[in-house]
Amino acid sequence: MDSLVELETTEKELLTAQRSRLYYLSTNRKTPFVELYASSVLSACCAEMFCYPLDVLKTRMQIQGEIASKTYSNIKYSGMFGTARAIIREEGLHKLYGGISAMLLRHAIYTGLKMYLYDTLREALILDQDGKQKLTFLRGAICGIVAGAGATLLTSPTDLIKVQMQMESKRLLMGEPPRIHNVYQALTSIYKAGGIVALWKGTVPNAWRSGLVTLGDVSFYDLSKRQLMDILNMPDNLLIQFLGAMIAGLAGAVLSTPADVVKSRMMNQPVDKAGRGLHYRGTMNCFTKLVQQEGFLAMYKGFLPYWLRVGPWALIFWLSFEQIRSLHGDAGY
Repeated sequence: MDSLVELETTEKELLTAQRSRLYYLSTNRKTPFVELYASSVLSACCAEMFCYPLDVLKTRMQIQGEIASKTYSNIKYSGMFGTARAIIREEGLHKLYGGISAMLLRHAIYTGLKMYLYDTLREALILDQDGKQKLTFLRGAICGIVAGAGATLLTSPTDLIKVQMQMESKRLLMGEPPRIHNVYQALTSIYKAGGIVALWKGTVPNAWRSGLVTLGDVSFYDLSKRQLMDILNMPDNLLIQFLGAMIAGLAGAVLSTPADVVKSRMMNQPVDKAGRGLHYRGTMNCFTKLVQQEGFLAMYKGFLPYWLRVGPWALIFWLSFEQIRSLHGDAGY
């Protein structure tokens, strides 16, 4: 009788330990750098091919209302679908992919580096004081924010070029001189105009935004997937990954839209001969003017296309990423 009770107790302990591992452990082994980097970049590019037009719509909607700029003061976009119709009618369907070369270049550096930094930080912070493996929300949040902001410090120039390329066709329609022809020309012309500092214009709000996006689309995915597996008592399968990606997309959009609006304004503003912005002195000045002149809700300009972009993007990215991992025989991330 005692042995039967002991056996049942042991089974319960094993089940509890198994569920604990299911919730807390991130992977069975640390993914090699090249494999993690290549899988991240490939998955990001797959997601971008489907979702990039929404980024163009989001940027156009965020920059309209910039009343300090004569160049953009008469742009009138009415909602996401109205913006899409206006771009297609005035500039052509292909302009919905304007600047995608800069975006793909950014992913080739940023996304792989971001995932590597997150993975490395997570491995360092996952051990609890008693030696058990446990990934808490705070630790996951720290990993996401540091990884996103850190990767952006190196890749911010590609984001700067992408934003300006997205607005270039509109400038031409309004009689403004061309500013950008291709990625290389953009890099060299920005550098000649303002030096190395000009290439990192808007880096502070961009790093702020990227840290919050990574908190949403990586940390929330990682943590919510563990929670879902524990609550639903399910293994790491396609349903868990789908639900985790949907939560991650929503969290990323809500957390980062204000910073994304400020980043777009800072990166798109014209500069004087010394490379100083003509509209905003800095991040806080841009944020203050945005709220004072356009209202509190201006911080969420372009939220719908941004959410519709981030949500499907996270879904395609994570499902692609997980499938690539499974092809290599790796456990779920």
